[in-house]
Order: sequence, then structure tokens, then C-alpha cells
Amino acid sequence: MSESGPRRKLAAILVADLVGFSKMMGENEDQTLKNLKACRTLMDEAITSNHGRIFGSAGDSVLAEFGSPVDAIVAATEFQRDLRDRNEGVPETDQMLFRVGLNLGDVIIEGDNLYGDGVNIAARLEASAEPGGISLSGKFHDEVSRKLDMNFVDTGEQIMKNISNPVSTYKIDVSVLSNMTNKSSNATLEINKEVDSEQKTNQFSGSKPPTIAVLPFINQSNDPDQDYFVDGITEDIIANLSLWRTFPVISRNSSFAYRDQTVNIKEVAAELGANYIVQGSVRKGGQRIRITAQLVDTKNDHLLWSERWDKDLEDVFDVQDEVSTAIAAQVNPTLQGYESDRIKRTRPNNLNAWEVYLKALHTFNERNPTDHKDVELEKARELCEQAVELDSSMSNAHSLLSIICMWELNQFTTSDSKKTLNEILKHGKKAFELDSKNPMAANSIATHYFFSGKFDYGRQYSERAIKLNPSYPDALYRFGQNLVHSGKYAESVNYYYKAIELNPLDSSSITYRNGLFFANLGLGNYETAFDYNEECSLQFPDLAIYKGFRASVMGYLEKGAEAKVALNDYLKHRPNLKKREDYKKIFVPNSSLADILIEGFIKAGWQPES
Repeated sequence: MSESGPRRKLAAILVADLVGFSKMMGENEDQTLKNLKACRTLMDEAITSNHGRIFGSAGDSVLAEFGSPVDAIVAATEFQRDLRDRNEGVPETDQMLFRVGLNLGDVIIEGDNLYGDGVNIAARLEASAEPGGISLSGKFHDEVSRKLDMNFVDTGEQIMKNISNPVSTYKIDVSVLSNMTNKSSNATLEINKEVDSEQKTNQFSGSKPPTIAVLPFINQSNDPDQDYFVDGITEDIIANLSLWRTFPVISRNSSFAYRDQTVNIKEVAAELGANYIVQGSVRKGGQRIRITAQLVDTKNDHLLWSERWDKDLEDVFDVQDEVSTAIAAQVNPTLQGYESDRIKRTRPNNLNAWEVYLKALHTFNERNPTDHKDVELEKARELCEQAVELDSSMSNAHSLLSIICMWELNQFTTSDSKKTLNEILKHGKKAFELDSKNPMAANSIATHYFFSGKFDYGRQYSERAIKLNPSYPDALYRFGQNLVHSGKYAESVNYYYKAIELNPLDSSSITYRNGLFFANLGLGNYETAFDYNEECSLQFPDLAIYKGFRASVMGYLEKGAEAKVALNDYLKHRPNLKKREDYKKIFVPNSSLADILIEGFIKAGWQPES
């Protein structure tokens, strides 16, 4: 029996269009198309990852359908926020703004295309939206307003061309997109509030996604000077796996605690909390490489997968991607196709530059940090700058430069802290401009804003870094820091716990526990805060910053003469600390913890000058 009429359905329709496309094309076609491609990547990922389907595209415009209006508005806000973040990291001439219209209505199905008033109204709403804004119909608003914690602005009824009745319209207050919360599905980042010791012990209970650890690959080149290259291969595979959202990946620094060791897989799995272990080896000879990799199910002590590649050096990135994809498919066979696109990275144009970058990364990771003078940190910077000079398009090299600058601040090796702080932002933004999917770039920008006392901005970029790489402990830590210093003490705790869970063996990750010290100090849990500070002090006995925190919390604990001794020990390292404002100048700007710490000093016996 033939159908009596066209097939119809109810759908949430999204229409997006680039502002000023024709003018941009007239000024610089090649650059405009390059920028449009970068923006479309962000847009398409947001649509696809929120269960949407693109059914129309005319160069600068996109039409997509969703089964749920909540999914449609989450996708729209995600990519508008991502585009806004991208614009902050590129020159003004490369910035792009899109208008978005959203409607819920009846549509006609014809093949893969959709037609009718449902689509037309979304298009009219898009045309009336502000640049960078989102407009929606009243019907769409009625469906999502009860489910989303967002600011909607009533923009009244509009008469639309070829639409018989006026349409009630709303817009979203885009200035607070980062605060969006989905009441029904918790669309914003969530982290378990309880770190239960029983859950840690019963790591194979199946109650949470399986965790993967990649042990350092073995250098089979018979040349110790190639260690940096083999470490770089391992780190890239860890980075690739971390881009998959469906399982956590143990941090590089914890995995590398087993380098040059004969390991028992069961024991390593227990220590790292890993369900799966990846092992492998690399042999490099001239322009040829051999890479082997295997995946072990540690619960059943079963080899799940193994493979060997013999390739030219220029194919090394394809091999790394193949390794990561194969491992991910073994761990979670139900992964969607679009997830595999996440590991397609921007690759260096110059292999020599990439090898110099790997040497810089190796030097940076293997150093022993010291205050005021760090030769290895200086060497890492020199190598990284050399890599950038050879290939200025390497996003990871700029990211590493930004991270090196942060450590120059932390270790007091810089003579001009303001200049170094600006360098963190400069290299972070450049890395972000070159690759908007680089989580290190986003976290570097977050770090700049944190040390500038701009915690709201810092939180936005940390959140983006976590979205790009949910297994990035430094981003979780930075998010927690932006929370705790803005007075959100209880909220910060979960981020520190998660960072520790992903990086359990790295000695430098003791700083995550310093975050827990801050949180408990702010909450008035002084005994707990003292215990966390003791852990940090034992790891870094010569760092004055922990001596100061110790003196302050001992003041709150009314330890009397013992607190006074701790205070005097700290003041020996900070002889210019005379007034309250002196401490605020050397602490994080605008931190809610500054006055709390100062009061602890006073309780310990400090008498600041007025």
C-alpha cells in the first residue's frame, strides 16, 4: 500500500550560520576557509556527541536535528562556548561568530533531508539572533526551561516571513554559558563526592569504568640515548588513550614509576588501581622503527591483544593512533565511530622538531626540581624553544613552554614574575590557536588566570581541559585550585581526590594534597589540614611555602611554643614579611585563603606591622 502523504515527525531543529562570511571571503578566502574548518570541527563534534544529526550544510551554515530539545540546546551552548574560547586564543582577524536558532516542531521527511515550518522557524530565529548568541522559540523554551538551569530572556512575539502566526521567542544569556546545569541529566562535569576506601580496594567490582595504565615501553635500540624517543612514544599513546571519554587512564608520571623495573602485572595493577595494563617496546634504527604493544586483562591475567608494526619513522603517528584505537576497542567494543575521531591530532610538519621536542619533554620530566636555580629546567626550555624555532606549528611544544614557565614561577627561578606570567598565557594561547583540542593548552590558559587571581576564567579553561581529557590530573587539580581560592572549599575536594586517583605514585602529585590542605583549612578542619601539610612537608622539607602553611595551621591548633618555632622557621625564609599586605603580594591574588592564613600566623605569634 502506498503512503497517502509525506512522512512527518516531531524534531528539535538547530540552525547555525556564520556572521559576515561573504565579507571574510572577499578579504581572504584561504584563511577564512581554514578558520571555518576549525570552527566546524568544534561545532560538528558538539552536535554529534549530543546525539544530533547534521542534515544540511551550505558552506557557512549548518542544519541539524535532535530527538531531544535538551540535547539540542546542550550542543548549541557547548559549541558557542567552545567558539568563544577559540576566539580568545586567536588574532581578531581569525575570530568567527555564529548565530544559532532552535525550534521544536513538525517536519517533513524526504530522504535524508527535513523540510517544513519546523525548519523554517529555526532559520528565522537564527537570522534574528545576536552574533555569538542563541535564539529559541517559545515551544522549545517550554520544553527545556524546567530541565536546565540557564538564564532565558523573553524577547516577545515575532512576525516571521511565510509563517502564518506570530512566534513567541526567547534568547539565552550567553554570558553565563559556563554555568549551565542540566537538572535532569547532570550535563555538567560531575565527580563522585565520596572516595571510599572499600571502593578503592575492590577495583574490579565493575561499578565504575575500567582503568588503563600504560607502562613505559622498553627501548630495544641498544642505544640509551634513544630513551627520550621511546618515552615520547609511550607518552603519546597515553595522551591518545586519555582522549577517549569512556575510561580513565593513569597519569604518565605514575606509570613511569615502573621504568627499568621487572614488574609483576598483578602487583602493578593493584598499586595503580588498573584493570588493564599496556606494555610494549620500540626499536629505532635510522629512519625505520619497530613498535610492539600488548594489552593484558589484569583481573583474569589474560593477554587480550598484541601487535607489531615495522614502519618508516614518518608513519610513527599512524602507529600510535592504531595502538590507541585497538586498545580502546578491546576495552570497550561499543564505542561509537565519532569517538575515534578524537584521537586524530595535529601532527608536526618537521620530524626533527618533533624529536627535539621529545628531548625537551624527557629533560623536563626527569629533572629534580629545585628553588631559585634549576639547570635541567633551563635546558628543557632551550630545547623546547629550539623545537618551536624548527616548527612553529607544534601546539604541544608551545604547551610545554607554557608549563615550563609555570614551574619557573613555582620554583622562583624567574627574575621577572610578571613577564613569566604573561609568557604562560602567550604560549598557552598559541598552543590553543594551533590545536583547539589540546587539553594542555586549555589548562595552561587556566593556570595563567589562576595566578592572576581571575578564578572564574581559570575555572572555564580548566573545565574545557577536563572535557578534552577527562584523565588529565593537572587539569582536575587546577579546577580544584580555582574553586578553593574563590572560597568554594567543599566543592573543590572531589577534584583533588580524582587527580590523586589518576596519579597515585607520582612524588610531585603531593601538591594535590596541598589542595586538600587548603580545602580543610577553609572549612575549619584544622587537624585534617595539618595532616595533609605534614605529607607535603615530608616530601619537600626545604620548600618554605609548606613551612608557612604549617605555622599557620599550628596557630589555629593552639600549639603554643611549637607553633612559634614553626613560624620563626618560616620567617627566616621570608625576611621581608612585615605586614599583612606583604603576604598577600606573594600569595595567590584575590584568594579567600590569604586572610585565613594570616590569622593563623597571628595565632602562632606573628605581630604584623600596621
